[in-house]
Amino acid sequence: MNLLRQLCAIRATSGNEVVMTSYLLNYIDREKKNWASKPTILFGDGLQDSIVLIFGKPKTAVFAHMDSIGYTVRYGNQLVRIGSPHNKEGDLLVGEDQKGNIECEFKLGKDGELTYDNIRPIETGTTLTYKPDFRETDDFVQCCYLDNRLGIYVALKLAETMENGAICFSCWEEHGGGSAENIGRILYEKYHLRQALICDITWVTEGVKHGKGVAISLRDSGIPRRSYVNRIIEIAKKHQIPYQLEVEGSGGSDGNSLQRSPFPLDWCFVGAPEDNVHTPNEIVHKNDIKAMIQLYTYLVREL
Repeated sequence: MNLLRQLCAIRATSGNEVVMTSYLLNYIDREKKNWASKPTILFGDGLQDSIVLIFGKPKTAVFAHMDSIGYTVRYGNQLVRIGSPHNKEGDLLVGEDQKGNIECEFKLGKDGELTYDNIRPIETGTTLTYKPDFRETDDFVQCCYLDNRLGIYVALKLAETMENGAICFSCWEEHGGGSAENIGRILYEKYHLRQALICDITWVTEGVKHGKGVAISLRDSGIPRRSYVNRIIEIAKKHQIPYQLEVEGSGGSDGNSLQRSPFPLDWCFVGAPEDNVHTPNEIVHKNDIKAMIQLYTYLVREL
């Protein structure tokens, strides 16, 4: 879990993914010699801070978003949400401005105003994230930003054995999306790719539980094409991978961005469920992580 611990400690909110981008490019450059197939790396012009890895002749793309929720310092001691963090009085926030490193407390001000408590004013525009506290037991991992550092972790594990496929590290997912649409266009026009998997983390609910397997989402605020989702379910059954079916009426992912694009790209959200969503204490069962990696390995080979 050391790689996951490192990923959770990286501060990379929506719009400020560049630190994660740099980390991943260095990681890929260092580790690719050990992978089964050497990828073509797409980065830079036309992709902003996103990264796309092309292995062999890709048929299926795996999308894992790099960004997290957090806060932007406004004026005085005011904060503005990035995405949808769940606010709790006393949460520890960290960041950095031109005056140095920051560790402060989240506070609710007058009329529910979002504020921070720090020994000095923080420069306007500074991004703040939860202070990481990585915890591991025999059954669970817990930290801030398992959504979606765990998705990145699974994608990097998948890269070790991938021979044909694409892995896409996208931006802005937590704050409206947009990066995935651009990546989808490139994959469709240049590589004639028409199907995607959303490697992200979902919620523990009354119908999706810890330790019962990876969640295959039939719908959230977006609805994927059912015939495509059925193929995914059949592959999970064939290889006896523990899975759960998810049905929600809200929430979304890079899949929604792909569905809004003008390109005929099938997609399905496949991810482990977590509790304490968008808090410093997100928690995921290790068996669900294992099932997620196993299912993705088969999906990129057989879809």
